[in-house]
Amino acid sequence: MMQDSRSIVVLTGAGISAESGIATFRGPGGLWEGHRVEDVCTPEALAHDPELVHRFYDARRAALARVEPNAAHHALARLDAEWGGDLLIVTQNVDDLHERAGAKRLLHMHGELQSALCAACGAHMRWLGAMPPGSACPACGAAALRPDIVFFGEMPYAMDTIERALGTADLFVSIGTSGAVYPAAGFVQGARHAGARTLELNLERSAGSAFFHETRLGAAGSLVPHWVDAMLAG
Repeated sequence: MMQDSRSIVVLTGAGISAESGIATFRGPGGLWEGHRVEDVCTPEALAHDPELVHRFYDARRAALARVEPNAAHHALARLDAEWGGDLLIVTQNVDDLHERAGAKRLLHMHGELQSALCAACGAHMRWLGAMPPGSACPACGAAALRPDIVFFGEMPYAMDTIERALGTADLFVSIGTSGAVYPAAGFVQGARHAGARTLELNLERSAGSAFFHETRLGAAGSLVPHWVDAMLAG
């Protein structure tokens, strides 16, 4: 059944990168240095305390050097390389582990840690080091660079592309997501309404688990390679 699919949309969330050692936004107690995550991940927080917000993302950006892609990232990269049909990997994660594993057909709907956004001219640029408040934009010169991250309350990137892919998908697969953060949490319903089969690969059932035709529970590093092997053997 799944092997007959020609057009696939894969959604990945924090669960796929947690196995590589990347801490989720919500650490122990839901706090980061005594602050709620919502207090460092909103436009209002950036305006109120830019030093804190930039320090939060600087720390997360620096932490990428200490982690590596895991078996699930590598399996999806192999699917990308070998799958002859349409494929779109949509990640909610802001790390670069999919890219480092070799994935190409990929969209970061929530932005990227290793990218800067100019609040003045809208330019996006690769950014690997620290980003102090007031960093100048190489494109326009304005002291207006911010992390290229979709904050709470902002519109995720590439939603038109994602919605088109969901509308034509034969198979929608969700990996390591909570199913609690919209609009990504609604992708399964959109794909299923358009006629796709839906599969959830997760440590535990997500908030939207009832919308999936099938749920397989376990670690992504084990489930994803097995699923990819079956798809490519089909």
